[in-house]
Amino acid sequence: MKMDKIAGSGNDEFYTPYYAIEPILKYLKPNSLIWCPFDTEDSLFVKVLSNHGHRVDYSHIENGENFFEITSPDCDYIISNPPYSMKNEVFERLFELKKPFAMLVGVVGIFESQRRFHLFKNNIFEIMYMNKRVAYFQDFLEAKPSKNPPFSSVYITSNILPEKIMFEEVDNKQYLYLPKIDTVHN
Repeated sequence: MKMDKIAGSGNDEFYTPYYAIEPILKYLKPNSLIWCPFDTEDSLFVKVLSNHGHRVDYSHIENGENFFEITSPDCDYIISNPPYSMKNEVFERLFELKKPFAMLVGVVGIFESQRRFHLFKNNIFEIMYMNKRVAYFQDFLEAKPSKNPPFSSVYITSNILPEKIMFEEVDNKQYLYLPKIDTVHN
């Protein structure tokens, strides 16, 4: 089922709050080059990762940069919140790229389709569960997230987490985190 149907919107463009980005930070090598392939310069992924000393390349379909058609930049990690309705295609491409990745996705049905079952069965991946559901922003001007899906979100990662299954606690009162950005690459 598409995220837009569940969340009541006409698209599956939803923005991640700071508290959902924070748990992955401690597993990244310092000063890494990170590609955020579903993000614009307004993305909190771009801002938070940059603020923590990482160099960030970002791309987005609205800028004519289609994740499935552009060449992956030379990077240490690929991190984002991908379009929910395209998770099959996203994970297929990520595993083809053979680069460490972390994707924040809804956990409902993640292993349920035969296509994804075999994809995950035949590739190296880890999963990070958080103690709170993630509420998403519908646009960057919201003071707090307005989209609360009726399911939990998890990070599906590959070659990032030290264990196959990890559990992290988050403080979902930390909606926004607007760091000072020194440099952002695109």
